[in-house]
Amino acid sequence: MSSVQFRKLSPVLIVDAIEPCLPFWTERLGFAKVVEVPEGDRLGFVILTRDGVEVMYQSRDSVRNDIPALADTPPGATLYIEVSDVSAVERAIEGMEVVVPRRQTFYGADEIGIREPGGNVVLFAQPA
Repeated sequence: MSSVQFRKLSPVLIVDAIEPCLPFWTERLGFAKVVEVPEGDRLGFVILTRDGVEVMYQSRDSVRNDIPALADTPPGATLYIEVSDVSAVERAIEGMEVVVPRRQTFYGADEIGIREPGGNVVLFAQPA
């Protein structure tokens, strides 16, 4: 295993509908939609990026057609994103469901966590 290089980790969040999730990433946080794949009359898959961070979404219908065994996976991911200014993120996410109120962690980070429209938790943390 020591000869293997791990180069990138990109979460793929499986959701019922991608469209309600997009404004959270694009309008509130400034991510760009760089890949979009339709599934019928809706989106089946997207890739969103900003500053080297990548998040993918795939609709449950698209997964059902692509990898049926994963189609009924319930939402439940938690994304941990290190940021340079947690106060700016806090302003951008105002009005969303806060699941981790802003706090100082035991490892010295200033963080806040919300539930994004697809049901997953996103923690934003600024290192001390």
